[in-house]
Amino acid sequence: MAADKLISSGGPWEDIIGYSRATVVGPTVHVSGTTATVSGELQHAGDAYGQTMVALGIITTALAEAGHSVTDVVRTRMFLANASDMHAVGKAHGEVFGSIKPAATMIAGLQFINPEMLVEIEVESYKV
Repeated sequence: MAADKLISSGGPWEDIIGYSRATVVGPTVHVSGTTATVSGELQHAGDAYGQTMVALGIITTALAEAGHSVTDVVRTRMFLANASDMHAVGKAHGEVFGSIKPAATMIAGLQFINPEMLVEIEVESYKV
């Protein structure tokens, strides 16, 4: 089944790699792995909390373009470079999703394309 709508954040890699920031399929929005990269520049180098908040902001914007909000999120996936950033990333995630409590996964020990990236987040939302 093809996507009903493709959402772009205008990032340079979307066309090169061939992906969308988010895809809408029926009542579900799938948001691609999102880092704290704005206009090609990584924000908050060395700050996992700051990077998480920027990534969640980008995700929130993509969801809004699809007619969804963070309250519609049913699943998050957090990918970390360093396990030691678990608490900082978890704190930011909790500030956004604490009352929503989506299913969540956190995986650490990954090497990102940009070695200054500390976190990447994917979400899925569902809205009838």
